Amino acid sequence: MFNVQHETEMLQINPYLIPTTLDMAHLTLLGLVILLLILQVMLLSFMLMGLLRRKPETTPTQRPVQEPAPRPAEPARTPPPVRVAEPVRKETVVVREATPDAALQLLGLMQKEARFLDFVSENIGSYSDADIGAAARVVHDGCRKVIHDHVLEPVRSEPEGNRLTLPKGYDAASIRVSGNIVGEAPFTGTLIHRGWKATETRLPKIAEGHNVSIIAQAEVEL
Repeated sequence: MFNVQHETEMLQINPYLIPTTLDMAHLTLLGLVILLLILQVMLLSFMLMGLLRRKPETTPTQRPVQEPAPRPAEPARTPPPVRVAEPVRKETVVVREATPDAALQLLGLMQKEARFLDFVSENIGSYSDADIGAAARVVHDGCRKVIHDHVLEPVRSEPEGNRLTLPKGYDAASIRVSGNIVGEAPFTGTLIHRGWKATETRLPKIAEGHNVSIIAQAEVEL
């Protein structure tokens, strides 16, 4: 009887032992996951923009088939002239594979400004939370500068928490309405998140012969 009671007490879980807060390491890992998701979305956007910018190639213009001249015949038996319809021009859409130059340039800028690749490639298991937090701050500041300077800007310019009115015919692709939706626009609500959009990719021009696959050069000190 003593052994059964003792084993039952060992199986009981003390709820006060469950951690209820997140330490700096978890916050850092969460930030890295968010950065990687943003990078993946941007890579897909660049590939889609490259596909949309390709102009379709058209096939050479086909010459209409000319009917042979009718033979002279009696006026009473001459049939009415037959019009030959011109052939329909067919356009061939050529889909080309998007080049990864823009994505590699963006990685190079993030490595230059934030040492992004060095940080995500490092094994941080042996570092303390304070060391990881200090490094994450540097990576965050550099990545934020690159993203805002070269790619992104907010969808809405109003500060978050402000009240605003969405008119009838607002862009539903860039604004998501949630909550108690009754009837049709205009809607008045609170801005929860300003959103992000890639308006223009302002990347440096690539010199002829430059190898964009070398994101960061190896350094040798003499």
